[in-house]
Amino acid sequence: MRYFIEISYNGSSFCGWQIQPNGPSVQQELETALGARLREQIALTGAGRTDAGVHALRFFAHFDSVHEDLASDPGWVDQLNRMLHRHIRVHAIHRVAEQSHARFDAVSRSYLYRLARSRDPFTCDLAYHFYFPLDWSAMQKASQLLMTIQDFTSFAKLHTDVKTNNCAVFEAYWEEVGTEWHFHISADRFLRNMVRAVVGTLLDIGRGKMPPEDILCIASLMDRGAAGTSVPAHGLYLVDIRYPLGVFI
Repeated sequence: MRYFIEISYNGSSFCGWQIQPNGPSVQQELETALGARLREQIALTGAGRTDAGVHALRFFAHFDSVHEDLASDPGWVDQLNRMLHRHIRVHAIHRVAEQSHARFDAVSRSYLYRLARSRDPFTCDLAYHFYFPLDWSAMQKASQLLMTIQDFTSFAKLHTDVKTNNCAVFEAYWEEVGTEWHFHISADRFLRNMVRAVVGTLLDIGRGKMPPEDILCIASLMDRGAAGTSVPAHGLYLVDIRYPLGVFI
């Protein structure tokens, strides 16, 4: 049987989603707990990878099991959560079609970046504290221009194994929430480090280092060195992954 597991996690304690030789990962924690609970070897395939320190409010991975009733027993999820690291929570187990794939079947992903505009000791590990004066309207205008860009090579980590750097961004905007500024972005796919590089570039625009329209020039150069510095990982959240109708049984 194939299942999707729906989770959230605080990335502060992990080297990222994917198993790494140099530190604990969310994938390893889940595989270990699932294997112990189900008494079988479990291999998880995530909807993507998040870097060290990045958080996820809604993340999916798929796995195969000989057990047929996992999705119908809510008590089983509670037991699994008691076995997991305190920074990981399983929300649900979904039965899916045998060919369903957590990564390749996803049709969109959404991210949030939290920018703290005043000092708060309770958010220092969960938002990027940034106190420079910023031009809100310039950043908002540049965000809208992201939806006209097709190739995001200038905002991507170099030397990755993807076949194309084209992405279709269909939502990008800033929102003021209390003393924080939140950047929201949704697209059909994202490249490694893309959101952090985009936010870094938007902050340069907000500080008046360039006009909003320059984000189009940066994209046209297809040169990572042309864009802004990547902002820290701890302010980034994967907030949603969408799948087409028919994936969940």
